[in-house]
Amino acid sequence: MNKVRSILGLVAAVVVLLSSYAHSILGWRALGGELAGTNAPADLVTGLEIGWRWGGMVMIPFGLILLSTFWPRFNGRPGPATFPAALIAATYIGAGGWAFVHSNYDPFFFIFIVPGVLMALAVSRG
Repeated sequence: MNKVRSILGLVAAVVVLLSSYAHSILGWRALGGELAGTNAPADLVTGLEIGWRWGGMVMIPFGLILLSTFWPRFNGRPGPATFPAALIAATYIGAGGWAFVHSNYDPFFFIFIVPGVLMALAVSRG
């Protein structure tokens, strides 16, 4: 794996880790604030918060898996297999693509597609 692909993987890892904070803390503050101004039932809001924050929490191990995969390679050492990173890439691209289409092409969802593409390029062969 060459240095450029390792750098792409590390950039994706940092984006994913930063996104975890933005999603779980900042994102929920905004969404929770909007929901507070509605008549949404408390159990619905709680369920949304749990799912929302869970999504942000799983970004942490995703980012750490990416770091542990691409940091050794960046330093010229063999790293773990890239298959887990490829699965994360497929998840980001698939979920981001679905959200992009399902939201009537809201470009916001490139926030998932772009890191997924970076990961896919990082694990590519060639």
